[in-house]
Amino acid sequence: MLAYTLRTLIKMAVTLFVIVSLVFFATRLSGNPVDFVLGEGITDEDRQLLIEYYGLDGSVWSQYWHYLGSILSGEFGLSFLERRPVSEIVAERIWPSLKLLLSTLVLTVSVSVPLGIAAAIYRTRTAGSIIMVVAFLGYAVPNFVLAIILILVFAYWLNWLPVVGDGTALHFIMPTLVMSGVLVAALTRFTRNAMLDVLSQDYMRTARAKGLPERLVILKHGLRNASITLLSVIGLQIAGLAAAGSVVVESIFAWPGIGELLVRSAITRDYPVLQFGVLAVAIAVIIINALVDLAYAYADPRIRLAKGT
Repeated sequence: MLAYTLRTLIKMAVTLFVIVSLVFFATRLSGNPVDFVLGEGITDEDRQLLIEYYGLDGSVWSQYWHYLGSILSGEFGLSFLERRPVSEIVAERIWPSLKLLLSTLVLTVSVSVPLGIAAAIYRTRTAGSIIMVVAFLGYAVPNFVLAIILILVFAYWLNWLPVVGDGTALHFIMPTLVMSGVLVAALTRFTRNAMLDVLSQDYMRTARAKGLPERLVILKHGLRNASITLLSVIGLQIAGLAAAGSVVVESIFAWPGIGELLVRSAITRDYPVLQFGVLAVAIAVIIINALVDLAYAYADPRIRLAKGT
């Protein structure tokens, strides 16, 4: 198992290096950020001074090696717009994004797991079919479309919920619903499939033969054995949400998180903030995937045998 853990750590390091490199070169394709910061009507002397000040006067490769060296030394530079350390700017955005992610996770698990169990138990009945139809509809509706619908209904027509910011508990409702929409649909489907696999197992029939209540059989024997698969699915969904889902939602609702910061930095060509923000998100996603992978391998002996550990 130690060898498997080491291989996972090596894969994490390689993946992070590739992401850092791709983000660095991709940001350079958008043009010189000095032109955006200064705007029109500047002199060539002022432009050159600012290029030298931000370290943009060297070749792309020299900037690249300097950037890698700064990452290793823990120096991530200053924001072109705010003129303060990018690590400080990103740190201010982590907690709002984390709060939104946690509220989405709680809502997703508390709704989708019971629905998935019910869909598996009542698979031949109308209730099970209705649950799966709703789940498939969740796949079909993009999160930005759902966000527009919620804003029109609850903010514009009914005037019940605020749209911008994270000041109160009411601000969490619409962003959480939007972010959890696709996740609930996905996890409901996976929970149903996982429960269908375990419901037909011999140990389930044995538990029923012992006279155990059906609720205890489902929760103790069925859900516990299906939780290994659900753990990996939940982890991957969280990773995907942290990587891409929060960017759209935070931008729509002006949520002061990392997702909104990345969009703003990309528009304003604030390279240091964009690079460090993507780096922070990439680290979070890689760690989540690695933890899920390791937890799945430790929990399922078949994976350990397949990996030769």
